Amino acid sequence: MKPLTITSRLEVYESPEELPQDVQELLQAAIEARESAYAPYSSFKVGAALLLENNEVVIGSNQENASYPSGLCAERTAVYAAGAKYPDVPVLKLVVTAKSMRHQVVSPVPPCGACRQALVEYEVKQDEPMEVYFTGETGKVVKADSVKDLLPLVFDNSCL
Repeated sequence: MKPLTITSRLEVYESPEELPQDVQELLQAAIEARESAYAPYSSFKVGAALLLENNEVVIGSNQENASYPSGLCAERTAVYAAGAKYPDVPVLKLVVTAKSMRHQVVSPVPPCGACRQALVEYEVKQDEPMEVYFTGETGKVVKADSVKDLLPLVFDNSCL
């Protein structure tokens, strides 16, 4: 047996005010997108904003459905919209923010596993990392330099 060590490096900002200006603006776009979320079942609203290499910002919010598997997370809504409208333009940065209608979300909320898999597909396709920032309603913001820091053992086309 040979052990395998996996490490991820994340940065933690104590508040959004510590973020670079362009990320603060992207966070504001994600907050606005979060307000358009359709979350009647979970009461958990998520907004996402992508900054593309061509300086376009693409937003997404979670969209729930009474048939739960038919809903879609904010991150995938945004990345699929970007892939459809700008198929060959790399994603530089993603900001995700979450808010509950039941309690205040003060801890950073990372993308779910399905979103991490979808995001890593685009990162592998563009052959360059995308920065990922995530937060709750208030408080700390966490930054990953790559989706692979959030999903280190990726399932991609090399596995097929």
